Amino acid sequence: MALDKQTLDQLALHLENCQLECKDTLKVTDTHPDMDWDDAYAIQDRILAAKLARGSRMAGYKAGLTSHAKMKQMGVTDPVFGFLVDDYIVAEGAEVKVSELIHPKVEPEICFVTKVELKGPGCSIANVLAASDIVLPGIEVIDSRYRDFKFDLKSVVADNTSASRFVVGGRAVDARSVDLRTTGIVFEKNGEVVGLGAGAAVLGHPAAAVAMLVNHLGRRGKSLPAGSLVLSGGITEAVSVKAGDCVTLRVQGMGSVSTRFV
Repeated sequence: MALDKQTLDQLALHLENCQLECKDTLKVTDTHPDMDWDDAYAIQDRILAAKLARGSRMAGYKAGLTSHAKMKQMGVTDPVFGFLVDDYIVAEGAEVKVSELIHPKVEPEICFVTKVELKGPGCSIANVLAASDIVLPGIEVIDSRYRDFKFDLKSVVADNTSASRFVVGGRAVDARSVDLRTTGIVFEKNGEVVGLGAGAAVLGHPAAAVAMLVNHLGRRGKSLPAGSLVLSGGITEAVSVKAGDCVTLRVQGMGSVSTRFV
């Protein structure tokens, strides 16, 4: 690690305050260009600890940067990962207040719910499918705290990979009963199609993102507990939203989930 404990504490406090107060900031590496990946995740851990100390509960995890082409472009070999707390949960069909966000975007995802603990290293797609209970449609609302959406990946990790809200719903199905690679999705905003895709857009198979998360946690001495919810990553590009917009995700064989922005 390149940054000392005091600096990590200060950065965590600053980034979480930006989220809570809906204010933007310059990316962390502008002032700390030597920050490494361990520093970035240490900042994220501190943000989570602060939320749990105030009474939030862990809801699960999320994966980001789950396109092979994007990872190659950014010079990394793994996605980035963040945490989800219950403060981020939006009920299916409920409203999201844009006044509580900075510049929200939405992504269509396949959500996994595990039934047994998963440990890395060495976790595979097969392990994930065997350990998963259900999969269902999910919409993630991402909201980077960085000014003008300008950031690098280490700053993104420190900012908990832009996590802010998520909604899951539709019809849950057995994770082993469908071919998630060929499962198609239609993403709509205000009744217009804004994205089309299939599960294979996420690392060839959405469960691959979950396996990489488990192996990432394993390298840090952690595991993925039974009953965890995991957003496996955007199937299409993120779509900007504003007050008045209604977003719906339709997933083949899993029904639909929607949310409104006010």
